[in-house]
Amino acid sequence: MKQACVFLLLAVVAGPLSAAEGMWTLDNLPRAALKERYDFTPDAQWVDHVMKASVRLASGCSGSFVSANGLVLTNAHCVLDCVQALSGPQSDYVNRGFIAHRREAERQCPSEELNQLEAISDVTERVRKATAGLSGQAFIDARNAETARIESECVGAAAATRRCDVVELYGGGLYHLYRYRRYADVRLVFAPEYRIGFFGGDPDNFNFPRYNLDMGLLRVYEDGKPATTPQFFPIRREGAAVGELVMVTGHPGNTKRQLTVAQLERLRDADLIDLLAYYSERRALLWQYGRQSAEAARQAQSDLTYTENSLKVIRGQLDALLEPALLAHKRMEEERLRQIAGALQPDPWAAIAQAQQVYRTLRRPYTLLENRRGFYSEHFRIARHLVRAAEERTKPNHERLPEYQDAALPRLQQTLLSPEPIYPAYEKTKLAWSLTKLREQLGVDDPLVKLVLGNESPEVLAAKLVDGTRLSDPAERRRLWEGGFEAISASTDPFIQLARAIDAPSRELRKRYESEVEAVENKQAATIARVRFAHDGMQVYPDATFTLRLSYGEVRGWQEDGRTIPPFTTFAGLFQRATGTDPFALPESWLKAQTRLDGQTPFNFVTTNDIIGGNSGSPIIDRAGRIVGLAFDGNIHSLGGSFWYDEARNRCVGVHSAAMIEALDKVYGAKALLRELVVQP
Repeated sequence: MKQACVFLLLAVVAGPLSAAEGMWTLDNLPRAALKERYDFTPDAQWVDHVMKASVRLASGCSGSFVSANGLVLTNAHCVLDCVQALSGPQSDYVNRGFIAHRREAERQCPSEELNQLEAISDVTERVRKATAGLSGQAFIDARNAETARIESECVGAAAATRRCDVVELYGGGLYHLYRYRRYADVRLVFAPEYRIGFFGGDPDNFNFPRYNLDMGLLRVYEDGKPATTPQFFPIRREGAAVGELVMVTGHPGNTKRQLTVAQLERLRDADLIDLLAYYSERRALLWQYGRQSAEAARQAQSDLTYTENSLKVIRGQLDALLEPALLAHKRMEEERLRQIAGALQPDPWAAIAQAQQVYRTLRRPYTLLENRRGFYSEHFRIARHLVRAAEERTKPNHERLPEYQDAALPRLQQTLLSPEPIYPAYEKTKLAWSLTKLREQLGVDDPLVKLVLGNESPEVLAAKLVDGTRLSDPAERRRLWEGGFEAISASTDPFIQLARAIDAPSRELRKRYESEVEAVENKQAATIARVRFAHDGMQVYPDATFTLRLSYGEVRGWQEDGRTIPPFTTFAGLFQRATGTDPFALPESWLKAQTRLDGQTPFNFVTTNDIIGGNSGSPIIDRAGRIVGLAFDGNIHSLGGSFWYDEARNRCVGVHSAAMIEALDKVYGAKALLRELVVQP
């Protein structure tokens, strides 16, 4: 690890990137590097096709169109929330799987939305002009107001089918407007059984060899009919050869490669430590709840899966920040920029460092209240949004909090009014635990704790809140949403009353964070970005922002402790790995199909593509724009990818195209889907 890290450090300090590093925006692709390394030059038509064929799941994943009739390929774990919402005690699609052999059997996901990028435009000067000379809360208010105006102008009267987001790049160095085609009618077509979609469970997560059919199929509809989607990726059954150029087009969520050393130290010493403790306890809570009964285990299954995944990510990020070579590299890069910048006043790095000290005094009450970590409850999430939306919607659009501006309301309304079931016993368990954490971390005598708990114990209060609420009923939520401020003010629902009671102190914490931390970081990061642009031009890609990016690489294994890790696994290896007990138990459908399956079919594989969370469900394509695989994970070394990239060992893990076709054919008998998928030899 140290040898690889030192090599990366020298490469970065020496000049332009030479490795297959980067999550590049489509309007600034590394054409020179692609030409030099792979003799590939993507033209405007190729880029437009990739942009229109790639999609984003608003819930946090990526995907792609794979037919002209709105069929979307993504991961099984990306459709898990939809599958869970459609399931019940008598229809456990999570564990039994789901397949629609006819269009009429496709079922609408209660709260999913898909976004197809249509255009990118630069709005930096508008935002910069609106915020010129401002700081603190005035800067935040002016920035939010101008982005609200830009997004509102972009959406216009097309809110039902258009989404527009102003995106900060380079920490505020640039602002780009992303205009999307919005698909709100998203239906489930296929999801495999949990045992094969998540085969290996937490022990195999972020590891390789892997044996997962982590694929799912959705379809977007318009006016009750499958949408027409002429831009799509055909599937290349045989996949890509070792060493062949492959690209990932997806929506990486968040990276921190351009943070200052002070910000990384805060992450290491404060945020990640807190999160590690939080998710460790949450995992134990959910695991214990699931032991009560099969139904309790079903209710907690998806939350436990996500919690275990988050916990592993946090551990990997913390391990990366504890590696001395990483911060040594960051300090050297920072010093390089300081020398280029000269005697800037105020010193942007010093200002950001001071803001981190302010954050440390705010972080516990801020995360517990404003980030709702002290209120782990679906009822409270709904109540918070209803209360805030009612107040914010009385204001002019440009004066609202960003999440309640007009451009964001269609998605918010969709999630709030979703008919997804809420389970009272599960809610009581989660809320009681999180209220205990609130009291534990702030102290019994803290005014906020007294305001929330009064004289009640967390367990008693949680029971009273859940037993007394009507927010489980979508009709009641719609009544409150449509009734606005008057309906919320008159509501006696205990969760609405709780959300109203803590709204003022929570808003005040948010205001302090935005004015004393976020505003400082944003303004000073923009200054640092201008220094970088002046010296390096656009040779540096921006940190990930859950917007469409392209990364390039090749199919390749790696060296681990003197061993060569081959880039492919096979179906035969899956059955050899299966033990019959979870998490290495196979579903009955696969056991029955074993003799029909070709054991030499490639199953999972690895590439050098630079990916991060949010890339789940991204297509892995060749230079002709054909799908050769489906990204679903990274190896354990990729967890440090939030902060830097190491081509020697960072790997993207994907489902091979041949595995998807073989499984749909010989395990699931999905003849109609296979006819619809354009499969190329």
